[in-house]
Amino acid sequence: MSSEISSSPPKYLQEEEALTQECNALISTLPTRKGWWASHLYQYQGFWYLQALISCRKHFQLQNCDIFLVTSPKSGTTWLKALVFTLAYRTKYPITKNHPLINNNPHDLVPFLETRLYVDNQIPDFSSFPHPRIFSTHSPHTSLPETVQKSSNCKIVYLCRNPKDVFVSLWHFTNKLRLNGTNSMEEVFDSFCQGVSGYGPFWDHVLEYWNLSKENPDRVLFFKFEDLKEKPGLLIRRLAEFLGCPFSAGEEESGLVDEILKFCSFENLSALEINKNGKLSSGVENKVFFRQGVVGDWRNYLANEMAEKIDKITEEKFNGSGLII
Repeated sequence: MSSEISSSPPKYLQEEEALTQECNALISTLPTRKGWWASHLYQYQGFWYLQALISCRKHFQLQNCDIFLVTSPKSGTTWLKALVFTLAYRTKYPITKNHPLINNNPHDLVPFLETRLYVDNQIPDFSSFPHPRIFSTHSPHTSLPETVQKSSNCKIVYLCRNPKDVFVSLWHFTNKLRLNGTNSMEEVFDSFCQGVSGYGPFWDHVLEYWNLSKENPDRVLFFKFEDLKEKPGLLIRRLAEFLGCPFSAGEEESGLVDEILKFCSFENLSALEINKNGKLSSGVENKVFFRQGVVGDWRNYLANEMAEKIDKITEEKFNGSGLII
């Protein structure tokens, strides 16, 4: 498998010299495997990462009103960011032609905590962030900063997705980031099933947050991409309640719920000029985050035996948990 990546890769995907000495020292001790588009994945605390999270874990200063949007990669992250940003800041940023999402990709408005913000040996300045601060992460709970793990006040929103659709979407996405050639589906399928993918194993990642949501539902909201597609109005209202900003009677009467859903829809966001021709501040083209956004696309790509293998792993991993995806 080629270790080359996009000619304009995010800084957090570049080689280890871009990291702190502390990160490099830890990385040198970790098990490694070839990545799907970055050079290597590193196994840390039972999960596979593009790089270790030392700087973030050590330096992040939590505020009690912080909101963390958590997903396994390719589980609806872009959509979740757009929805929560628009929902939480609807008073500050009404839906008009000047709304930040018109000229900014959701990933620039809600940055990834451990990758976008803690690179180049810099500690980020959050003073300009609106409140409540909203961060995104793919990290399992055990690898978040200890202040986040122990907080009883910050909110965590977790969105999961059927693993077959996750795998297919991840395969497409990582191939778009490669400079030369593509990974064959068969080449990375076994790795995914073995848990060797960014922030994987997928099933362990999901179960960790599922269990947390059962233990502390006031702090962790767990929901499914498929349910959000099927019942968006119900779930966005639940999300607003969870975040402490429920829709008022006046907002309901004005049709604001439907307005937010339409504004943040795949069809609307993917048609914006910024998402057709723009790039993230990291250099990645925005259009790579908009492919299909549908449920069940895996049927167009996975052979029956591949789908059955993922289903079997899912059944075994989630057995007794009460979780069905």
